[in-house]
Amino acid sequence: MPYDWTQDTGRDAPREELHLWPHQSMTNQGFAVFVSATALMLTLPLLAALGTPVVWGLLLFFLPVMAGVWHAIMRNKRDHEIHEELTIEPARIALVHSPARGPDKSWSANPYWVSVHMRPKGGPVENYLTLKGADREVELGAFLTPDERVTLKDDLEHKLAALKSVHG
Repeated sequence: MPYDWTQDTGRDAPREELHLWPHQSMTNQGFAVFVSATALMLTLPLLAALGTPVVWGLLLFFLPVMAGVWHAIMRNKRDHEIHEELTIEPARIALVHSPARGPDKSWSANPYWVSVHMRPKGGPVENYLTLKGADREVELGAFLTPDERVTLKDDLEHKLAALKSVHG
């Protein structure tokens, strides 16, 4: 799953952190293989035209295509550099959303008054997950799959219920 929980019990008050990130299907090695295979396939017509003036005409198409493929994959990779961090402490819950471009967005509230909500239909995404508290509702994990959001909702409800029972 593209999220993980960490605990810090060495402090005065226990602290849990949730780190969320979008799924990245292409590794650096996969990127290198894809670009190499694309270049190889585009080079095949060049081999047939080697030694003729046609090769220069084909190169005029080859180079922009390779630059376009490179740019598209790099742009997609940059667009998926989203990160969310949720910190749960006995007196405070805080969410920091770091988008691919632009400033970070943050929210915090008293965890005793925070509730977890899920809209199976009607939200921007299926199983739209939000946290509500401090007179504000914020989305969480919109880039996760619908099943991952359901699992995350269960995790959050369990952790908040445990926190409320200990410190309530």
